Amino acid sequence: MKKILAFAFALAVGGGALAAQPLLTPAELKAQLGASSLRVIDIRDPKAFAANHIPGAVNAPYGKWRGPAGNPGELPELPRLTELARSLGLSPATHAVVVSSGANATDFGAAARVYWTLKVLGLKELSLLNGGVKAWADARLPLDTVSTPVAPSDFSPKLDASLIASADEIVQDAGKGSKLLVDARPKAFFEGETRHAAAKLPGTLQGAVNVEYSRFFDSESSAVLQPEKVRAATSGVLQADKETVSFCNTGHWAATNWFAMSEVLGQKNVSLYPGSMVSWSQDPRTLPMANVPGRLQQLLIDARLWADKTFK
Repeated sequence: MKKILAFAFALAVGGGALAAQPLLTPAELKAQLGASSLRVIDIRDPKAFAANHIPGAVNAPYGKWRGPAGNPGELPELPRLTELARSLGLSPATHAVVVSSGANATDFGAAARVYWTLKVLGLKELSLLNGGVKAWADARLPLDTVSTPVAPSDFSPKLDASLIASADEIVQDAGKGSKLLVDARPKAFFEGETRHAAAKLPGTLQGAVNVEYSRFFDSESSAVLQPEKVRAATSGVLQADKETVSFCNTGHWAATNWFAMSEVLGQKNVSLYPGSMVSWSQDPRTLPMANVPGRLQQLLIDARLWADKTFK
């Protein structure tokens, strides 16, 4: 009965066409393979893609969707994203399905970040394969090694600014409390016990609440997002009357929180701060932060990060 109601609702909203579901199971994706409007985008590295992939998929490694090494969370320039989207044959009529490896909960964030980027570019029919290639293989569905050629499109996207939070907007809201700031990072980052290697300072945004991305999964080893866990983890946190900004270190884990809140729960006015804490801490204006440890603790964190980089 629930499936019938969902189908009827989709027809009513979509004017006769079944709207794309944000999360697809392997079986649901398998049923849609071969559709002329479908484009499966595999974001794994080229070697993994060549070894096996979903039939008909095209390869667009995650790194192509990211910013520079010094600030990987930054959204690439529109011309670069336009070229990438055109090379994949994307258009407003495309139903794009993003597929990652399915290695773990962090890997899910890569798929969510690409999904968010495609939505920023104006695509409406979007899905994410829950569990990635691993879930597909575990379901004993067919894999291929043949590369499928794609005709480039003439897509001319325009950025949807409503999905992108900026440092200026967050600064302007400081003290007003009209925005709910949700930190997707593990507790140690939120409390200033460690930092990303590219961040200048440990800590978080003032007034932020911590909803760790991993709460939405059964465990870190699982790549299957659980809607019931999303509801439980955000219960009492989300506020319908507030704009919500998801952030982390570089807009990766934050993409999982954005996806969970916006696409799974249907929360309105949810945006993602792509540069997140790396960008915030690098800002020459010395923007306000919370949970910043003392200088001695900062030096200890610096030493630990240096050792991790040097001896691993």
